[in-house]
Amino acid sequence: MAKALTIADRLKEVREKIAAACTKAKREPAEVTLVAVTKYAGPEQIREILKLGIGDLGENRVQQLVQRAAQIGEFHQRALAGGDKLIASKIRWHMIGHLQRNKAKQLLPVVSMLHSIDSLRLAEDLEEMLERTDRKLPVLLQVNASEESQKSGVAVGAAVHLAEQIATMPHLQMAGIMTMAAHDADEKTVRHTFTRTREIFEEMKWHKIGGAGLKHLSMGMTQDYEIAIEEGATIVRVGSALFGGKPDGTEEKEE
Repeated sequence: MAKALTIADRLKEVREKIAAACTKAKREPAEVTLVAVTKYAGPEQIREILKLGIGDLGENRVQQLVQRAAQIGEFHQRALAGGDKLIASKIRWHMIGHLQRNKAKQLLPVVSMLHSIDSLRLAEDLEEMLERTDRKLPVLLQVNASEESQKSGVAVGAAVHLAEQIATMPHLQMAGIMTMAAHDADEKTVRHTFTRTREIFEEMKWHKIGGAGLKHLSMGMTQDYEIAIEEGATIVRVGSALFGGKPDGTEEKEE
């Protein structure tokens, strides 16, 4: 009977695949941030990934993110105070799922980056809330580049205009774009989705939207992060390849 893989084993494998994809694309692995998606991870697994130096954690439900930020935050502070040299020096929580406007207020105090801004109305609400605390939040515009009717995200043709509007808001930093490829699509279709997203990103850069802060392409999950890196992803969101559990295609579906 084969020995069960540990999280350290899984992380090593994911890092090796990231490095190989970067080599293929003539990129440096340091250009790619690995966000560990914790939706199906237990608290012990999250503590383990932190101890392995991964501090970027992703959740797609507001309530779960807020609860975990409190629980894991306490553990992290104790570990740092105890002199743990291997643990991630900082935790950055990424909200990767669809954000309902009525849940934004509880999310803002704990989130480091919002990957799923998809409407002007949501942006305006966030700007108003952030203005009260004079805080600037990096946000990614979620683009429905796969054109699936059930997915959130702004339409491809409207993406640049919406990004321009968001970039005028003083408390939102337009940091880039997020997309998801169709879960069961073939490689050609997946690659097309990512290429299309990169082209929108490059158009935003050409228009100088977001200035120097526009630098992230959040693309790729367990089943397609290597293709995403080849197509320019700077952030990959990986869950089941690290923790086991349900496949990544379920991790960012609408709740």
